[in-house]
Amino acid sequence: MRIARFSIDGNVAFGAVEGEKQDELVLDIIKGIPFADFELSGTKVPVSKVRLLPPVLPNKVVAFGRNYADHAKEMGNEVPDAPFAFFKPATSVIGPGDEIQYPSFSQEVHHEAELAVVIGRLCREVPRERVKDVIFGYTCANDVTARDVQKREKQWARAKGFDTSCPLGPWVETDLDIAAAQDLTIQLTVNGGQRQLGRTSEMIHSIEDVIVNISEAMTLLPGDVILTGTPAGVGPLHVGDEVAVTIEGIGTLTNKVVKRG
Repeated sequence: MRIARFSIDGNVAFGAVEGEKQDELVLDIIKGIPFADFELSGTKVPVSKVRLLPPVLPNKVVAFGRNYADHAKEMGNEVPDAPFAFFKPATSVIGPGDEIQYPSFSQEVHHEAELAVVIGRLCREVPRERVKDVIFGYTCANDVTARDVQKREKQWARAKGFDTSCPLGPWVETDLDIAAAQDLTIQLTVNGGQRQLGRTSEMIHSIEDVIVNISEAMTLLPGDVILTGTPAGVGPLHVGDEVAVTIEGIGTLTNKVVKRG
């Protein structure tokens, strides 16, 4: 099932996405919230009539860096022996169609296409064999990065945590199991031209690895998001660019880059 979060006439709701062709998609509005038992209301609205929002509002976004060997190599970094985590604040999250605001303190902003894991239940110290039980589903992400600031400041809080630096969407796919999620095509285009192309099977540390790693240290909450790293091909974004992340079996997340007002 594809679960989207949307607004219509000033109201925010979740809905199950039905249909395949983009111009024919409809939302069956969910009674309640998707992290608990819910029912479909049978009330349907065309996706074209709503504004899609970030599919979840995470308490925290935990991202894992250098998790694809070719990306680590292109950045001149060693492959880490253990998962390497950092945070993006909730205020960095935007949804499909929202604008990425080019930060005033950077002159080199890069795209990074990523598979995002959405946590479905409160959990801590998750054993490997139970990881599948705490996953709600998967969505597309773009770990937008002020690369010059990242290099200059070493600590990544500003470089990867600025407002609008974490596009998520367009919805959460709940029907993928871990085996399927770890062998998907992931690609990114800028203005229609391909920049990144890889497979999630190229991850150094698996989905199980990263969730076991971070849940050893902290409690994960329903709606928290885990970013699993980016394949090679990262590169610059400029004001006016349209950037799209597409992940097989999930969908396409599209955002435009604008000058921060």
